Amino acid sequence: MTERKTDDFRNSALQAIRIERDAISALENRIDSHFIRACEVIMSCKGRVVVTGMGKSGHIGHKIAATLASTGTPSFFVHPGEASHGDMGMITSQDVVIAISNSGNTSEVVTILPLIKRMGAPLISMTGNANSTLAKEATANLDVSVETEACPLGLAPTSSTTATLVMGDALAVALLEARGFSAEDFAISHPGGSLGRRLLLRVSDIMHTGERIPSVSEETTLSGALLEISRKGLGMTTVVDAAGNMSGIFTDGDLRRTLDKSINVHTTPMRDVMTRNGRAIQPDQLAAEALHVMEGLKINALPVVDDHGALVGAINMHDLLRAGVI
Repeated sequence: MTERKTDDFRNSALQAIRIERDAISALENRIDSHFIRACEVIMSCKGRVVVTGMGKSGHIGHKIAATLASTGTPSFFVHPGEASHGDMGMITSQDVVIAISNSGNTSEVVTILPLIKRMGAPLISMTGNANSTLAKEATANLDVSVETEACPLGLAPTSSTTATLVMGDALAVALLEARGFSAEDFAISHPGGSLGRRLLLRVSDIMHTGERIPSVSEETTLSGALLEISRKGLGMTTVVDAAGNMSGIFTDGDLRRTLDKSINVHTTPMRDVMTRNGRAIQPDQLAAEALHVMEGLKINALPVVDDHGALVGAINMHDLLRAGVI
């Protein structure tokens, strides 16, 4: 083992990054008729996309299948070796197969080609060799060839696996946009993560309701409103009219501005000091929208009203924090 200097490590790493960057850049010219054909075949698929590949290509295939599945294209991975021993039963004529092989002649993949062709499942290949068996048998071949691997020995799959992964991402994104896949659709596939909470949680799921809503009438004195703010602990109180509709809001900020006017807190009614037509949100809106409104207005709480303006709840920044929206 030769002794290496700090700069040697750095230079080796930078060289690897540059080689892989160039491999990715070369893909731009490969978004051609074959790529368009692959998208069309998958869009018309009535079953699922089955991704297969051996070795490092298999690892990349797992990732591509997962990305497709989470962005609106039902997909799963089948190991080509296991396919030869029973797992071919997982593939139907309604599916589309994406087979990955840098050489395009990987024996485990080539072995199952006749079975795929016999059942009539369309085949898309991702290879580094357009003249290979796999590429020639495919309905569309996505060219992921690279000029050189980042590995100085030219042996370990590096640039080639990176190019394949990026091509898979390009395919997934093209399909995502073609399907009109939305952020909420994405969240449905990720309900357990913070992203799912941000995109699926509604205001109605976390808002304060009933007796927990800070609320006073327009005739309530300022001192009475301050007691309500203290009792409910949301840093504000709503003001409602006789019909139960929100007519205003009074916050900590309003209090500071009111006290500057040297008014009598025991005799001044809320209708004289409240903010009329204060910002509110509806219960069926996303909690993330409530966060956006609060951040934009630099406030910490929002009343919740229904379509008719009736007060039905209240929500504050702490509620969003506890729910994992922030």
